[in-house]
This record gives sequence, C-alpha cells and structure tokens, in this order.
Amino acid sequence: MAYKSLRDALLDLEKNKQLLRIKTPLSPDLEMAEVHRRIFEAKGPAIWFQSVIGSPFTAASNLYGTYERTDFLFRKAMPRVQKVIELKADIGNLFKNPLRYWNAPFIALNGLPSKSWFSTPVKYGQTTIDKLPLIKSWPMDGGAFITLPQVCSLPPNERNPMKSNVGMYRIQLSGNDYKLNEQIGLHYQLHRGIGVHHTAYNDSPEPFKVSIFVGGAPSHAFSAIMPLPEGLSEFTFAGLLNDRRFRYAWEEGWLLSSEADFCILGTVEKNLKMPEGPFGDHLGYYSLTHDFPVMKVHKVYHRKDAIWHFSVVGRPPQEDSSFGYLIHQLVKKLTASEFPGLKSVHAVDAAGVHPLLLAVGSERYMPFRTRQPEEILTIANRLIGSGQTSLAKYLIIAADGDAPDLNAHHISDFFNHVLQRVDWRRDLHFQTKTTIDTLDYSGEGWNAGSKLVIACCGEPIRTLADTLPAAFSLPQGWNKTAFCQKGILAVSGTKFKDYLQADAEVSELCQHLEKSDLSQLPLIVLCDDAEFCAQTLNNFLWVTFTRSNPSHDIYGVGSAIQFKHWGCRDTLIIDARVKPFHAPELVPDEKVKLKIDKLFTKGGELYGLI
Repeated sequence: MAYKSLRDALLDLEKNKQLLRIKTPLSPDLEMAEVHRRIFEAKGPAIWFQSVIGSPFTAASNLYGTYERTDFLFRKAMPRVQKVIELKADIGNLFKNPLRYWNAPFIALNGLPSKSWFSTPVKYGQTTIDKLPLIKSWPMDGGAFITLPQVCSLPPNERNPMKSNVGMYRIQLSGNDYKLNEQIGLHYQLHRGIGVHHTAYNDSPEPFKVSIFVGGAPSHAFSAIMPLPEGLSEFTFAGLLNDRRFRYAWEEGWLLSSEADFCILGTVEKNLKMPEGPFGDHLGYYSLTHDFPVMKVHKVYHRKDAIWHFSVVGRPPQEDSSFGYLIHQLVKKLTASEFPGLKSVHAVDAAGVHPLLLAVGSERYMPFRTRQPEEILTIANRLIGSGQTSLAKYLIIAADGDAPDLNAHHISDFFNHVLQRVDWRRDLHFQTKTTIDTLDYSGEGWNAGSKLVIACCGEPIRTLADTLPAAFSLPQGWNKTAFCQKGILAVSGTKFKDYLQADAEVSELCQHLEKSDLSQLPLIVLCDDAEFCAQTLNNFLWVTFTRSNPSHDIYGVGSAIQFKHWGCRDTLIIDARVKPFHAPELVPDEKVKLKIDKLFTKGGELYGLI
C-alpha cells in the first residue's frame, strides 16, 4: 500500500502485530534510546512512544528494526522499483521479456513529484525547537540530535524540485554554544551533494535556504540515504518506492515536504561555523566535536498529531543496518553495469560500513598464463575511485573463477578463501596520506588516513590452522591468544602507548615469531582483549577494522620493501589496539539502565517483551 503519512505506516504495522505502543512517560534524554536499543537487540517490534516528557508530540522508532519489517513496509513497491532498475541496468531486458516490463513507464510516473495546490498537511501548526522530542542517545552526546532528517537544498535561484539534493545529515538541535530555538548545527561529510550547493551559495549573494523534513512516508527517510546517481532526484526515488508521488509546496523560497510530520526552515549562515558534537555514531564510537555550518531557524511547522521519527545508532548492527540491506536489494542488478566485472560487493556493517569493503570480481585478462591479480585490481581502483565506495579503508577483493560460489556477503567463508590464497609479498596495495570517512578516527587526523587494497587470486597456497603451531611462543608482554577463525589469531597483552614504542614492540614480536612455523597462520590481530576479539565474527570485524590505520598499523613477519612495494613473507600483523587519539567507545549510562530495567521486569509495562 502507498502510505500518505508516517501515521499510516505505524497503523499498518500495528494492524499486522508489528508495533508496540509504550504509554509510560519517558525522557528523551537517554531513556527512550535505552528502550529502543533493548527492543532492537531482541528483534522486537516498531515502537510508538505515546508520552515524551517535555514535548507535546509522540515519537516513533525501530520501524526498520528487522529486515523482515523493512521488506514489509516496502512490500508493494519494491518489485516494481526493481523492474525499473533492471531496465536501467540493461534496456535489452525490455525486448527479452516485454510482458514483465510492460508497466515500467507507468511505474516511473510515480517518480514525478507533485505540487500541493490546495492541501499542505505539514502546515497545520507551528512550534519551536524546544518543544520537539529532544532525543539524546548516549551520555557524552553534545546535545539532542535529529537522527533521521531529510535535509533539502537547491542551487542558487533554482525552483525545480528535481534539481534538489535531499540527504541524511545529522542535525544538532541543542547543546554546545547553540542558541536554543534560534540556531542548529548542520553536519555533513565527504561526497555529499549539499556541499556542492554550499560552495555555490558562498559565491552568490542569495541566502542559502535549507529545509529539514522529519517523518512522512517511510520511503522519504530512506530516499535521503540512498546513494543515487548524480542528477536523479531523491523526490523521484521516494515516489517510486512509496508508489505515490512525493508532494511538495513552496513558502518564501523554502521547499516543504507537504506530507512530512515536521518541517524546519532555516538559512545556513555564511562563513559561520560552530562546534558540533560529540555524537555516538554508527561505528560504535563517538564522533568528536568539530566546527560545522550553522543554520538559523526561521520556522518549525508540523502536521496534525505529528509523530517524531527517530533512530538510535551505535556499534553495528543497529536499525540503520536495514538501510544497507535495502540498498543492496535494490542495486544488486546494477552492479555489473556500474562496475564491469564486479560480481558481488559488501560494505561490512559489523565493521562500521566504510572501514571494510569485500568484493568478488572477474579475472579474465590473461587466461593463457598463471593467474595473478590483474582485472580485479582494475575493479578495485574503480571502487576506490567511485562515490561512497571510495570511503573504504580496507578493500579485500578476490577472483570469482577460483571458487564459483564465492560471495562477498558470506564473510567467514570469504576470509577463508582469501587467506588460503593471499601472497602478502604481492597482494598488498597501499594508499597513504589520503581521505577516509569522517567518522573514522583511526587515521592521522580528521578525514585523514590511509587505505589498503588486498587483491588475490589463484589456487590455495596454504591450509589454515585453528591451533597454535608446535613450539609457538610470544615475547614478554604478549600473554593471551585466541583464534577468531581458522588462520586468524588474536593476541593481546601490551597496551599501546605511542607509535615509537609500538614500532619497537611489534618489530620484536615479528623477529620472535620467525622462530615458529607460521605457514598455516597468515593473519594475527593485536588487540586489547584477545578473548573478546575472538568471541564472535562481529567482534573480530569491529575491533580489527575500526581500530587500525593500514599505513601505520600493519606489520609482517619477514617484511621487506622492493621498489617501494611493501610486503611480508609469512604472517601479516594488524595492530588493532586502542590508541590514545581514538574516539571513545559508546557505553550506556548505568543509572538510566537501572531505571529502564524496571520497565522490563515483573510489573513493568514491557515485562515479557524481551
């Protein structure tokens, strides 16, 4: 069904027993987030908070809390949108199967936004920032944030909604030095379309008017995060995915989402930046305080019985993991046309998405000689140079011809495949002093770090062990080991102090390990807690790839440089210990946890739910 509002979607979920109404008054300061996290972890229903302390509005979260519920919300439109995407991938599909695609042009009509001439539900009433549910998710957050905003901007003197950019850039509503009700923080990162508009306005006398939408049909929030090709409007995609045209209106030069629950209108103040953050983010750490643009608030509109739509992010997986799942479902047919030779690609959610990208590609360049990485290196370079995949810090790519069933989404099997074949002397390709994801604090500075491409193909050159080799030992200071899976050993003991000391410590470790037979142990991860790192696959992925900077934290047994190419003979070592400059890990507030415990224990409203 096409949803006309967020309320429509919630009532549909409730009708199908996928919604929980919570009547207990809860504070938006940490309490609602704690409830959300527990229900999400239990794979529980969507949540409708009926009583938000300090606000006249209700709030909803966890709509996308499971893949199954995400599929349910878009159950009608998804197959239709996939048809349109299949045609974009290969127009020849139309001639091969005309009966399947006969209605594709009519589906596309729903992608055309529609102007509201008579009814603009979002203009039912006005409010102020301090009356909104000011959700604070983690104790060290700098204030309250909008976590599911749709931030709309247009180029100077542009009135065509198809030329707009709608992105999900977090918004700080309170705290720090912001004047409550007058100023809010606008955070955006690399590869975001709003940056192009901001640059244009800096060179223009026109005021930079920005609209922030909250709520509306579920497809509206998702359209703001979908990595669309340049020139394709998010309004178009929102209409397609909801099977209903996106409704919009104009007021004083601001574009409004007619059916949103809230619209915040404001002007980005030129040449003014203020501290924004910290914010507990989706890598599982705080993104720290940095100067970002400031938006001067003009008006805050809301629809009748408006519902504040929010999410809670943190160490993955969280609710926003469903966005990645849905993106994959939609664009998997486009992979071959956008990246020739690419068979599968996986931005690993458990590793924080951008820190680790796994891929499988074709290797067809020289079939008459011994297989080695050639075409897959071309594919890797294209991935590293394109859009959101360019934010990958580690890119591991393997050749599909070596194992017909190899899939980048089968993570443990993928690592087994790579570690059986990788030649550390040949297959490591570094980029140093480059840009990395804004939220990743493992590098040399903000947005500054390195990348590593690991590209391997060919027959297995080793078997993998899950027991220590005979006579294996560690030098003083390293005292705990645990296998993450075959061929991957976590080692802990010595705490990281600085890179000067680390270089000496790990160099000594490498020399010591040369005494052991490491032929079946190609990867060692240095960490602060070997048992924790090896406890689950997700722990290994999170610790290893969020806490290391390839250029600084990779070592090897029998390492050497040959014509500026670094490699190692035996075991690769990744130093994934916590560094003093890393952002703090997210930890819930203990007092809040104890208070929320009462809701889930006997006599509490949520007893028996988890």
